[in-house]
Amino acid sequence: MSEICCGLQVGQDVPDFKLETYEPSKGDFGEISLETLKSNKKWTILFFYPAAFTFV
Repeated sequence: MSEICCGLQVGQDVPDFKLETYEPSKGDFGEISLETLKSNKKWTILFFYPAAFTFV
């Protein structure tokens, strides 16, 4: 339970996740996962903006 309530700490690995995406150039939906980005050696920046329902 403590892992769920306290989030990640600096230096911890981010658990794998999958997100639904939309690719405007293709006009279609898809899916991306952190594991896919890592295996393709893509740089990835994750950020969290709490309590905001606006696009960044």
